[in-house]
Amino acid sequence: MASDRDVLPSWAKPSHYDLSIHDIEFGGSFTYQGTVAIKTKIDKKDGFTDLVVNTHQLKVHSAELKTTEGIYEAKDISYEEKRHRATLDFGEKLQYSGDAILTIKFEGTINNIMAGFYRSKYKPQGDVPASVAKDDEFHYMFSTQFESCDARRAFPCFDEPNLKATFSVSLEVPKDLTALSNMPEKETRPSKREGFHTVEFEPTPVMSTYLLAWAVGDFEYVEDFTRRKYNGKNLPVRVYTTRGLKEQGRFALENCHKVVDYFSETFQVDYPLPKVDLLAVHEFSHGAMENWGLITYRTTAVLFDPKTSADSYRNRVAYVVAHELAHQWFGNLVTMDWWSELWLNEGFATWVGWFAVDHLYPDWNVWGQFVTESVQTAFQLDSLRTSHPIEVPVRDGPEVDQIFDHISYLKGSSVIRMLSSHLGEKVFLQGVADYLKKHQFSNATTNDLWDALSKASGQDVNSFMDNWVRKIGFPVVTVAEEPGQIGLKQQRFLLAGDAKPEEDETVWWIPLGLQTGDSITAATTHKATAFTEKETTIRDVNDSYYQVNKNLTGFYRTNYPPARLEKLGEDRKHLTVEDKIGVVGDAYANAVAGYGSTAGLLALVKRFQDEKEYLVWAQIINNIGTVRSAFSGAQDISEGLKKFELELLSSATEEVGWDFKEGESYLVGQLRAQLTLTAGLLGHKSTVEEALRRFDQYFSGNDKSAINPSLRRAVYSIAIKERGESAVDAIQNEFLTTSSIDGKEICLRSLGHVQTPDLAKRVLSFIFSDKVAMQDKHSGTVVLAGNSKVRIEVWNFIRDNWDSTIYPTLAGNLVVLERFLRMGLNKFADEKIADEIAAFFKEKDNRGYDQGLKVIDDTIRSHAKYQSRDENVVREWLKANNYI
Repeated sequence: MASDRDVLPSWAKPSHYDLSIHDIEFGGSFTYQGTVAIKTKIDKKDGFTDLVVNTHQLKVHSAELKTTEGIYEAKDISYEEKRHRATLDFGEKLQYSGDAILTIKFEGTINNIMAGFYRSKYKPQGDVPASVAKDDEFHYMFSTQFESCDARRAFPCFDEPNLKATFSVSLEVPKDLTALSNMPEKETRPSKREGFHTVEFEPTPVMSTYLLAWAVGDFEYVEDFTRRKYNGKNLPVRVYTTRGLKEQGRFALENCHKVVDYFSETFQVDYPLPKVDLLAVHEFSHGAMENWGLITYRTTAVLFDPKTSADSYRNRVAYVVAHELAHQWFGNLVTMDWWSELWLNEGFATWVGWFAVDHLYPDWNVWGQFVTESVQTAFQLDSLRTSHPIEVPVRDGPEVDQIFDHISYLKGSSVIRMLSSHLGEKVFLQGVADYLKKHQFSNATTNDLWDALSKASGQDVNSFMDNWVRKIGFPVVTVAEEPGQIGLKQQRFLLAGDAKPEEDETVWWIPLGLQTGDSITAATTHKATAFTEKETTIRDVNDSYYQVNKNLTGFYRTNYPPARLEKLGEDRKHLTVEDKIGVVGDAYANAVAGYGSTAGLLALVKRFQDEKEYLVWAQIINNIGTVRSAFSGAQDISEGLKKFELELLSSATEEVGWDFKEGESYLVGQLRAQLTLTAGLLGHKSTVEEALRRFDQYFSGNDKSAINPSLRRAVYSIAIKERGESAVDAIQNEFLTTSSIDGKEICLRSLGHVQTPDLAKRVLSFIFSDKVAMQDKHSGTVVLAGNSKVRIEVWNFIRDNWDSTIYPTLAGNLVVLERFLRMGLNKFADEKIADEIAAFFKEKDNRGYDQGLKVIDDTIRSHAKYQSRDENVVREWLKANNYI
């Protein structure tokens, strides 16, 4: 056990929990009673007077310890609220080692903060049983969210990932409601409570507390079966929803049984449980949660209606279903030893989730999507001083939530992709299968994975991956050209561009992915495979064409000489989608950091006016949007960049048009949605006119088919920008009345495009009203924060309403609070604002979101430095090219 961890005493270890939840109050107080009997192995040779368990916001009524020598009642029960602990003092020293049963009776509350055992509000469809919990406006379903450390909110336990045990769960529920848990129902027993019965579930396999789950509600389901047999049977696969929504679970269902079979084959370990249930939860802090056998999802991550959902949500559902199913092996079957190795769960599940989607939907180009979304987003956070290593020290449970971030998920998955590419996919997956088989139903470390991959590949994986996992940051490789050869230099990439010597000591193993030849079409992979020094020279490089980091498989930036960057732009038609994304993304990042220039970036992307690929356009639009945001304080530059971007994408926008054609690819539809939104917001005349025409047709009631579901965000956003208050009224009403699963998210994001401070204040007040669920309060705010005309109102609102609204509303779930702050405050490029934010939070207790505040500060100051350094260069380029 690491000495820097604040963990429970190691001499008491659980092996089985018998948990009963009963006397649930289905209205008013939402309290419940519980009894948990924990079979515990005690090994304390010098005796003990008390036992310590994890509890958080629970009331322990009594506790007794039954040993072979007697039964001992706890004489005193005390709580350490900050450490989430209860001490059960038996009033005497007990000299005992061996098996014991610790039985605790307790009381809890089904809260509304999306953590522990909690309630979700919704408006039902169809006839609802009388027993469903409800108030004047909403009905409620009950479910759990225990990762990372919130099982202790629901019942007293040993809530650490390496204290695995088996669980037997019993729930006393109304007879006309459905109870679910990780395992199938074992039996139903009569209850003394009229109209209720007790549902007992089969015991689980050995697992961590954070994977336990249960749910109670007015549920219905759609069902299918795996095509492979497991222990001689096709496994039942179900998607559960509240009444009236089950048909929207069919797309997830179709993906689910295919992915279970695919992973069973890929990992060479059969899915180990007798069922797979997916449950749509109406309020959810994350995207989904991989509870073993009962996976819970935000509704927009598991439900999809082909008639009313934007097509982008089809992609989201397919991926999130696959990601959570990957966890059934990688995380559930084999669990990280401690939260510092969270990336073992999340990084791998992210990579292999896309791996499965690529298998199911090869025409989606998911690796291009991975490069423009996952890799680039990971670069963004990891380019800050305030980043952290993939494997990061975690002292205790409350600290871990802040590393459920882009480093653990996206950098983790990016280095997995890099390693898989280097070893070869077949060898890599064999190593993973060996790792899973060796450590199943147990815990493992990063080194255990490296050992398995080393044996499978015959390479010393730890030697070249250690720095990627345990060191902060990533490198930029700067290229210098000489006849027939190139010089390479690696240094740590910082967004601020000012890495000090002590911050730049890491020497990364860098897979070069170097291609060279007389032309792109004739190029071959260069024999130089890796770069393992601070500087080196690579010979036999053809001046006609060469490219570093082919397909952006390596997690590093490349800084080419300006002439080479220009040549790659000229040759763009022969580059892969991943190559184009890499070249544009690197040029942008190097400009911000000062390794390159914004003029070079603008000259490069100007060549992409004839681009056809959605994922490349998504990268360009994102990067140019960030540049426009950084220079929004200079009116002439802001207008010049707007004119530049509008010219850049006008032709492509007009070509893709408004109409979705029969049989057209998913990616073309996404291109249409992206270009229509961006061009319309930039003021493209025909796009604005057509958007407003369709908006009027739809909201007048004359033609409810006027707006394709995938174009709602574009049309709503353009109307908000152009029409102001009347459009805000219409979209807020649409938010309140829509029955579309993705409708509320789309409305909130559209509202962020208001253009005046008064409307921004109105939108923020609406977002923080009871009408908007806690899970969605960041959705409109993130767009407002990126909107230069009203961005300051987001900071003003947070500052002025912190004590009265923001903190009381969000502090119950610090994951949601930190996400809201990051998205709301990291778009500024003004050191004065950074100073104001720092001063405001200086005297507050920021534990649980302090890392987010550091990221905000670092991001703002880096962009301010960029704005100051490049302002004149950008102005000159825009003038020279007639945009000013």
